[in-house]
Amino acid sequence: MALFEASGADALLVGSSFTLGDRLAAVVAAAKKGSSLPVILFPGSAHQVCPEADGILFLTLLSGRNPLYLAEEQVRSAPRVREFGLEAIPTAYLLIGCGGRRTVHFVSGTEPIPEDRPEIAMAHALAAEYMGMHLVYLEAGSGADHPVPPSLIRSVADYVSLPLMVGGGIRSPEEARMAREAGAQFVVIGHALEREPSGDLARAFADAIHGERVVARSGG
Repeated sequence: MALFEASGADALLVGSSFTLGDRLAAVVAAAKKGSSLPVILFPGSAHQVCPEADGILFLTLLSGRNPLYLAEEQVRSAPRVREFGLEAIPTAYLLIGCGGRRTVHFVSGTEPIPEDRPEIAMAHALAAEYMGMHLVYLEAGSGADHPVPPSLIRSVADYVSLPLMVGGGIRSPEEARMAREAGAQFVVIGHALEREPSGDLARAFADAIHGERVVARSGG
């Protein structure tokens, strides 16, 4: 993980829609080893909360209508977040359909927002703002065929005042740059760095968006 810090990443996300389980604490410890980057949990359920992390994206799957991910998992995890003293970042999690059915769609039992209907994403992001959330995460899904379209990112960025995090399907520094220029304050790089965890590639991602907040993800 030290190579990501040296290459310009600002934080590490640890989480998974399906795997990790009892390995979470060990994965977080490994992510923190040799690096001073903050490690932020990106949980798939209330089970993915541990005291070793520095903070947590307190996610609400606002794009779906499954009550388990609209309220139940949050209620179950809240006492543990408080007990562990984690910084909670209230986050509206919006799944965007960018080709193929991803693990998060299957596990959550929800359908993504169509990528060619930006007005739907805009309405959900505005609801998140009015509900008092602090961040909107536009997620194409791990290993998506392609990233969230820059045009959709721009539409949402122009419509709300909340910062945007964008991830899923970003395979090249150029795609990361396009997301940042469209209005993403945070860019999540997952599979690209998991397949090739090199400092050169991580630096290329950082340079592509002018050293702004590049977030590397660790986990399944």
